[in-house]
Amino acid sequence: MNKMNTKNALVSFLAIVTVFCLVATVSAGEITDSYTVKVDGTDAYSNTVSVIAGESISVKVYFTSLVCDTDVTFEAELEGDKVDVDASSAPFNVETHSCEVNETDCVEGYAYKKTLTLKVPYELKDSRSDFLTLNLELDGKDHKTVFPEIQLRVQRPSYNVAIKSVSASQTVEAGETFPVDLVLKNIGYNDLDDLYVTVSIPSLGIEKTGYFGDVVALECCENEDECGDVCPYECCDEDDENTVSGRLYLEVPYGVNSGIYTLEVEVTNDDTTSTKVIDITVQNDFEQNVFKSGNSVWIVNPTDNVLGYRIVAESPASVSESIVFVPAGASKTIAVSPNTEGEYSFSVNVFTMKGELVETLTFSGNTGAVADGETETNPVVILTVILAVIFIVLLIVLIVLIGKKPEKSGEFGESYY
Repeated sequence: MNKMNTKNALVSFLAIVTVFCLVATVSAGEITDSYTVKVDGTDAYSNTVSVIAGESISVKVYFTSLVCDTDVTFEAELEGDKVDVDASSAPFNVETHSCEVNETDCVEGYAYKKTLTLKVPYELKDSRSDFLTLNLELDGKDHKTVFPEIQLRVQRPSYNVAIKSVSASQTVEAGETFPVDLVLKNIGYNDLDDLYVTVSIPSLGIEKTGYFGDVVALECCENEDECGDVCPYECCDEDDENTVSGRLYLEVPYGVNSGIYTLEVEVTNDDTTSTKVIDITVQNDFEQNVFKSGNSVWIVNPTDNVLGYRIVAESPASVSESIVFVPAGASKTIAVSPNTEGEYSFSVNVFTMKGELVETLTFSGNTGAVADGETETNPVVILTVILAVIFIVLLIVLIVLIGKKPEKSGEFGESYY
């Protein structure tokens, strides 16, 4: 009897376990067992797809659904040594077994396609190429399919230079020459020949170009045994480097406005071009060096060099000097003559010796001319008349004072002896 009870209990237990297993199997069933994965249009399970570091790739899955499920997402992950990149689709529903008329019209599953875009991480520091693992899955509310992992071959771009560092003073003075320090690294597949660097501030019209030479893709190993995958093609000259540094100088012109300017760095050779920008602040306490003072043009030279200017006045005005040279740290005044009577208004243009316009100054006023029929009085004559009147008045007063008899200071009586 005891044996019978034990046997019945065991059967019941197995039945319960079987039910749980069936429930678990249904709840964790596969969404699909028929699928194709393509990376950039190539079947990723039939081929080892090669991708380029730093570029974006398209991952597409084509599958036939085995179940009905909701909130399904297609998820992808690129697994790198230091960086993982992942992406996920918007939720969608899948269906299967559509029987509209009779069993002969049954469809065992519908075909679906989903696409994701991922950016390949750039982790190739000491090698031209390596492998990355691509993980994919379909994850629904009740079902899930994890795809076998895919190995991708990731390579450096054929030609690529990274501007690792651009160092310059954050604040410079107008007229100052300042250095720009650069660090460049070859992160491409091939060596870079004849590399040139140009630094510029386009809004100020200044730039400087320097030659940085050749930069190898990989530095040499200490010995041939250490090359391995790091140097798969040749062991290069031990003096070759994949990183170079250098310095270029830019001179900020005098007379520019204070403000924030964009400094651009362009690295180029026959195969590639890379750019980078930073902001610098230019300060100028002497933004203008050409001024108007009365009927004169005043030019100040804050630079360390002699500056030449060409002064052109509109007719009928004229200037005392049409070409002037201002010594370093000095100033010069040029007289302007209206050469007309009555009211006047004209401009005086100041050009560099190269013909570049520096400043346009406007002069206006009145020469003091009288209207027709009126006699112009010379100020010198007026002053002479005034002085003459004053002299005559003083002369009369003097004559009156001289001609007047002095009064006695007291009375004296007669004396008898």
